[in-house]
Amino acid sequence: MTPDEGIAACAGLVQRGDPTRFRAVMAAPVPLRRMLFPLYAFNLEVARAPLVTKEPMIAEMRLQWWRDALSEIAAGGPVRHHEVVTPLADVLDAQGARDLDDLIEARRSDIEGLRPADANELTRYIDRTAGTLLWTAARLAGATDENAARQGGLAQGLANWLHAVPDLVARNRQPLPPGEPDMRMRELAQTGLDALARARSARVAKSARPVFLVLADTGARLRAIRRDPGAPVRETPFRDRLRLGLRSLRGW
Repeated sequence: MTPDEGIAACAGLVQRGDPTRFRAVMAAPVPLRRMLFPLYAFNLEVARAPLVTKEPMIAEMRLQWWRDALSEIAAGGPVRHHEVVTPLADVLDAQGARDLDDLIEARRSDIEGLRPADANELTRYIDRTAGTLLWTAARLAGATDENAARQGGLAQGLANWLHAVPDLVARNRQPLPPGEPDMRMRELAQTGLDALARARSARVAKSARPVFLVLADTGARLRAIRRDPGAPVRETPFRDRLRLGLRSLRGW
């Protein structure tokens, strides 16, 4: 597999499995795309790992496979040949590999699917997953403000989590902390909006600003949940592209 073929394979995975991030990456400069597609393809594969089997041991093995791959990348030696691991090794440094290892560790909680004890436990999980992912992408692009990236990741992660609540419930999961569901969703949506405001108030390195285009529709999604948590999720590709275009012109 050539480097270009590896990037194309990762782009295909993201396009099919994570269209919001795909659109945001396509709005970024080409050099950033070559870093973002492997990173987001990795995230997609790790997020799926605990969900593709009902056997906890198999799910653990799948996650461990990815942890072993990150160990190889962190060591700087040869890495296993794989459509995502190979291009990821070309863009990820040792710190990134260590940070993403914690992301995988956080994903282990998805195997048993236990209910979050409270909002703090849920937001900690979101920070370790979506927050770590956005911080890794931003840092590799030249950002130095970790808190801004993690706040943005928290906002995006909460929007994704809250939109996934009906699907998670259908899988016999209890994705919300104890309490009245609509109230919890409104509270968490507000937490996400507050985090998004903090991220947007920060000064982000110019080279890393395109990474934050992934947040273009996050505010609208969170406001919709806060307004009516029970409303069905409606895909709005045209509006999403319009918001993405405006954010691109404004520098995010």
